[in-house]
Amino acid sequence: MYFPDYFCGMRNFEDTWRHKGMRSKLVETLREKGISDENVLNAIEKVPRHFFMDTAFDDLAYQDRAFPIGEGQTISQPYTVAYQTQLLEIKAFDKVLEIGTGSGYQACILAEMGARVFTIERQKKLYDSFKTFFFKSNYPAIKSFYGDGYEGLPTYAPFDKVIVTAAAPYIPEKLLQQLKIGGYMVVPVGGREGQRMFRIVKKGDDHYENEVYDNFSFVPMLGGKK
Repeated sequence: MYFPDYFCGMRNFEDTWRHKGMRSKLVETLREKGISDENVLNAIEKVPRHFFMDTAFDDLAYQDRAFPIGEGQTISQPYTVAYQTQLLEIKAFDKVLEIGTGSGYQACILAEMGARVFTIERQKKLYDSFKTFFFKSNYPAIKSFYGDGYEGLPTYAPFDKVIVTAAAPYIPEKLLQQLKIGGYMVVPVGGREGQRMFRIVKKGDDHYENEVYDNFSFVPMLGGKK
């Protein structure tokens, strides 16, 4: 089914018992698919995903699937959000660099888990939308930046964790440099035909250990600003 970008307009900011019930069912679906980190599941259950989507998707917001958010981007499938977050092994007060803010849903999940989130978006319209999004005020630990994700945020480095929410054609070296020793970077690596999820563990200044996980399909990670 095709949904054009103009669906990014009106939103429903009422969180009803019906929405909460749908989130509970989504959490059970994610648990059945192998997500076992209860902190991740609790965050998914608390953050209203429909707030980040057009009202046209209100009845579909808690299906385990991706949806368009405008500018050719998507809000990731909940399983993908949970999968990447679980690999990060988030701890309270972790300093996390997110590449690709998009709707801001992933950033809010991380902040709900107690992380300090530094998130970069290259699409100005998406950056502006999330920067002024009322729900973001619930998470003062989220700091938003407009810029090139390949460059990261060297001024704020080092980071405990780095998460990339778009398909990188290669593991970005500058992001590795901004990772603390002992930190993790979770990134889907590959082309348009599909990617493998990588978790890179920084063992020393120039020593990394790569762990390769499941196949995924993300929109491509692009450089520059738009």
